[in-house]
Amino acid sequence: MAQLYFRYSTMNAGKSIELIKVAYNYEERGKRVLTLVPSADNRYGTGVITSRIGIQRQAIMVSQDSNILEIFMREREKDDIDCVLIDECQFLKKHHVQELVEIVDSFNVPVLAYGLKNDFRNEMFEGSYYLLIYADKIEEIKTICWCGRKATMIARIVNGEFVKKGEQVVIGGNDMYVSLCRKHYNDGRFKPDK
Repeated sequence: MAQLYFRYSTMNAGKSIELIKVAYNYEERGKRVLTLVPSADNRYGTGVITSRIGIQRQAIMVSQDSNILEIFMREREKDDIDCVLIDECQFLKKHHVQELVEIVDSFNVPVLAYGLKNDFRNEMFEGSYYLLIYADKIEEIKTICWCGRKATMIARIVNGEFVKKGEQVVIGGNDMYVSLCRKHYNDGRFKPDK
């Protein structure tokens, strides 16, 4: 029986490379994969999933108004789909997550969603919130803080300063965000003292 998976972590833990690896494994066995990416993340171009180590994969863009179930049905008419993979799922809306549930429950196709759980203010993203509610399996992809502890928080760095206020969504990479343990997030220390 297919399931909805929410695989979350902080920044720079390897979510995108994991998604690309899963897609490769399916395709190597002759299976068809539908890969999706929210249009909010265009750091590396539109319709592209890119890992920080440079590996890329084409994907269908999902906007706030897109209906993922309709995209799935349209693509399924071309050929069967064996798995749906979505990167940066924190940017999904509630209706998107419900559409993913419909794919799993009505078509028995597994859906693996990769993304952040919380933002730099420690607030939930809408997509992550509903994935935590609806997912059959919730799995953490672990990474570490600069001190070696498990990173569970994300710090936003602006002009070399740690900030905890601002718009929830500001697209950026290692230049703007650092994964930290709770202690160093609360202390506001995003790198070791020199």
